[in-house]
Amino acid sequence: MQPALENAPTPEEEDLLFRMLRQLDLAPDASQRSTAQALGISLGRLNAQLRAATQAGLVKVTERNGPDKRQRFAYSITARGAAEQLHLRDRFLSRKFAEYDALHAELTGTSSGLNPFQHRTKHMQNSHAPIPELYVSHESALKLKVEAADLASWDLTPRQICDLELLMNGGFNPLKGFLSEEDYDGVVENMRLADGSLWPMPITLDVSEAFAGNIEPGQDIALRDQEGVILAIMSVTDSWTPNKSREAEKVFGADDDAHPAVNYLHNVAGPVYLGGPITGIQQPVHYDFRARRDTPNELRAYFRKLGWRKIVAFQTRNPLHRAHQELTFRAAKECQANLLIHPVVGMTKPGDVDHFTRVRCYEAVLDKYPAATTTMSLLPLAMRMAGPREAVWHGLIRKNHGVTHFIVGRDHAGPGSNSAGEDFYGPYDAQEMFRAHEEEMGIEMVPFKHMVYVQERAQYEPIDEIEDKDNVTILNISGTELRRRLAEGLEIPDWFSFPDVVKELRRTKPPRSKQGFTVFFTGFSGSGKSTIANAMMVKLMEMGGRPTTLLDGDIVRKNLSSELGFSKEHRDLNIRRIGYVASEITKNGGIAICAPIAPYATTRRAVREEIEQFGAFVEIHVATSIEECERRDRKGLYKLAREGKIKEFTGISDPYDVPVNPELSLDTETVDVDYCAQQVLLKLESMGLIAGN
Repeated sequence: MQPALENAPTPEEEDLLFRMLRQLDLAPDASQRSTAQALGISLGRLNAQLRAATQAGLVKVTERNGPDKRQRFAYSITARGAAEQLHLRDRFLSRKFAEYDALHAELTGTSSGLNPFQHRTKHMQNSHAPIPELYVSHESALKLKVEAADLASWDLTPRQICDLELLMNGGFNPLKGFLSEEDYDGVVENMRLADGSLWPMPITLDVSEAFAGNIEPGQDIALRDQEGVILAIMSVTDSWTPNKSREAEKVFGADDDAHPAVNYLHNVAGPVYLGGPITGIQQPVHYDFRARRDTPNELRAYFRKLGWRKIVAFQTRNPLHRAHQELTFRAAKECQANLLIHPVVGMTKPGDVDHFTRVRCYEAVLDKYPAATTTMSLLPLAMRMAGPREAVWHGLIRKNHGVTHFIVGRDHAGPGSNSAGEDFYGPYDAQEMFRAHEEEMGIEMVPFKHMVYVQERAQYEPIDEIEDKDNVTILNISGTELRRRLAEGLEIPDWFSFPDVVKELRRTKPPRSKQGFTVFFTGFSGSGKSTIANAMMVKLMEMGGRPTTLLDGDIVRKNLSSELGFSKEHRDLNIRRIGYVASEITKNGGIAICAPIAPYATTRRAVREEIEQFGAFVEIHVATSIEECERRDRKGLYKLAREGKIKEFTGISDPYDVPVNPELSLDTETVDVDYCAQQVLLKLESMGLIAGN
């Protein structure tokens, strides 16, 4: 952040500036005389300070109407002033810490043990003391909202809203905003901010080139949620185009789009990053599970009130089953600590159970824990699935929430397999990285023990502690097997999960033959997509049971996307509209049949991820060759494209990304439509989406 005033101030001047900004924040309507008295300085010196702060853009002067001529002007801090106040507060406290430590050493001969604020990631004696937040006072927030209405605005994405909330409430302490370029480079390269503090994850505000082109460093912007509500003001200090491949390699271990965060980085995130401090105006609004949502300071106050000194946190993005209960019981017992169930309800891995279902499952399991020693709170975190780095990140976040111990699992926050079919991270890489930074973070790791059910003893035990493995029956159900049993309506034994959890999962995820799903045909123009899709619709309607909707490319163009052209951007938007409608149909138990060209793999993947939140996505590649499609060209489109009269025509002047792993590939050149439709039906039956006769 740039210095607030032209000449570098002395520590005494910095302290006075901080106290003045704080006083204006606390009492914006006070007279100059009252403000000078509160600061213990003369009116002349206050006026000099106010002039300098006004010139630096930290204070705003407005004329005041009233009979008292001595109060002709009102002074209030600006968004930049609020951000500068937070910055100066840390420097002020650091100096006070140093003064106290020196006095303590002089009187006792020993250090006080308190840490300056620039080393907040290190262990502090009292983990329940309040931590800094980035919110201004209520009175200042009301004024800044009015001021922010005239600023350039950025509508935050769901991930950015999660990041902003944890920035503002202290969950991402010591960050004061979205990373500057210098901090970003340090985090990417060696997990360190520019001041040396440990921080493993880039927290960046990615924006479009068009928006970034109108923003200059030194400018303030308003950050809004998706309803247009102003949540914060950001004082932009940096704008740069990152090397995303480098970021992927260093942060996620590979520049591989099979990793969900790498795919997000390259195909969803904006190309330009903005950095700068945040001035919090209000927290994002959550209408769900409000009693379960706690800020770091609210949790710290709760622990302080109950007298909890040691707390072990359990991170999860999946429903809890009996093995998890046994694991957390053992972890709390080993640490002689209270237990915090701290599930993520922000963004997790695509395809995960939605957080509404998961929280209902957690609440069902919470009754199995002793109420006096266990609590649950929801964490609005957007996970990156970054394995080892993510584990360290989770530890720092839990430390900020007042936790002293943290359970780190086998392949913690792993995203699964890479493009070669191998795991992105080793099973214990996360534990090793966490252990290497454990002392600096000031939070102890509790290694996850793989729990299995021993039938003869009717109990869960850590698999590496079972000495008579050859003489007992060891039972376990993997996540894949659980999903299969749910999809096919098969029994889930009581030894594995709680009846209430299974009931909730079955209610949300009925057997596949009763779920909605989407059949997504893709191929060249003239390949036969629409013909097969029409035949499929008739056959599914003949079978009955679920409403069926056809979203053919031409029909959608006429009724949903009539204003769109055929540029890459417009074709992408058309496919995303189709995907959105299909996801709504799928979510409500219907069958959506889509038949667009959909040439781009990135867009098809985005549509798949959107739909798979609610049901199955079945990609059908109609693999008719371009030569055959051109021969069939009833509309004369290929001829016009060859003559250059149609620009960006798929297969001629614009590429088509051939699906790599579609659920089914059809060749329409040698077989008739009815046979192709029958092949699709057989595929749907084999996937359990339609019941066999």
